Amino acid sequence: MAARLLPLRGLLRFGGSRRLSVQPSAVQTEQSSAKRKEPSSSKRLTDIGTRRIFSSDHDIFRESVRKFFQEEVLPFHAEWEKDGQVSKELWKKAGEQGLLGVAIAEKHGGIGADILSSAVVWEEQMYVNCTGPGFALHSDIVMPYITNYGSEEQIKRFIPPMVEGKCIGAIAMTEPGAGSDLQGVRTYAKKDGSDWILNGSKMFITNGWMCDVVIVVAVTNREATTPAHGISLFLVENGTKGFVKGRKLEKIGLKAQDTAELFFEDVRLPASALLGKENKGFYYLMAELPQERLLISDMALASCEFMFEETRDYVRQRKAFGKTIAHLQTVQHKLAEIKTQICIGRAFVDNCLQLHADKRLDTGTASMAKYWASDLQNSVATQCVQLHGGCGYMWEYPIAKAFADSRVQPIYGGTNEIMKELIARDIVSDN
Repeated sequence: MAARLLPLRGLLRFGGSRRLSVQPSAVQTEQSSAKRKEPSSSKRLTDIGTRRIFSSDHDIFRESVRKFFQEEVLPFHAEWEKDGQVSKELWKKAGEQGLLGVAIAEKHGGIGADILSSAVVWEEQMYVNCTGPGFALHSDIVMPYITNYGSEEQIKRFIPPMVEGKCIGAIAMTEPGAGSDLQGVRTYAKKDGSDWILNGSKMFITNGWMCDVVIVVAVTNREATTPAHGISLFLVENGTKGFVKGRKLEKIGLKAQDTAELFFEDVRLPASALLGKENKGFYYLMAELPQERLLISDMALASCEFMFEETRDYVRQRKAFGKTIAHLQTVQHKLAEIKTQICIGRAFVDNCLQLHADKRLDTGTASMAKYWASDLQNSVATQCVQLHGGCGYMWEYPIAKAFADSRVQPIYGGTNEIMKELIARDIVSDN
């Protein structure tokens, strides 16, 4: 059994009153930045102790998170790929180590750290090339909806067990006829006295098979002036009569991540299942999507960093024509190009992370990060597979899995075509 890791709660309070620096002072930030290497000049792009947005406390946390993923996730991921899901036990272990709900306020039952600490968890998951655990969606997409728009009763009911890994969360937006266009949702909830009757279906739902609670996007006013004015959010618990989970979907990549179809057949929900206000769901979605897109972009960059290091190690070992292929100028130049592209992308995404930590990240900028980083991820994946030669096409090699996993990134969270539409609106708008 792996040695017990130091939980984040311990990191928050180690050394007496010392806490993880959520908002370091300008002096602390300046002193820290002056000593921290840039990724471009570090020995490896995944080195701990680099990047100006982080502090030494983040580094300590990163060491603990890295140890967790290397010991509790990496050795078992191949088996989970066969199962199409990770183990429930992993979720509980992550909860014990303080890796869930990291940026959720302590008053709501969360860990109470900053969004940069959440980013540490996102990145370390990609550094072991294990996409199965749906921690990021659970902690930094689903839980914020509940804490930001839920009632006190809903927060108390769901957040503590979600932090403990005993309650797995999902969000159901996508339908057969409504993907990036959320105003095309057909799932419908109608009032029946004080209750709601929910009918519809959802597809491509991450954590869908394992979820204990799912946020369902549904139309509640078909007569609204626009579809955006008639959408609401509901909390539906596993085991509710009429809530049926379909098959686990077999995907090109993300093979250990449980993705499912969900069906709602005359599901009766109490008034307390409504999340936030009636017919305000579309506005809640628009407010929360920038964080989702930032999450995707940061995980994309972290995947690029992993793929680069994996490929550099490979070309320095692989021999051809009597010497390692790292001695070939064409290979050296390709690595130089890839590293430069990644470092440029990292600079922008880190700026977005800092903007979000300061509550200044807007929709257009988050859309730029999501589209650019996920496109870069696919470009880097293709180039790194090529540098691996035939081995790059073999599933046993990590680069093959990274290549397959990268393809969905420009699709979910809003397609990159939609991201360009959002960016363009700001460009041509008169406002």
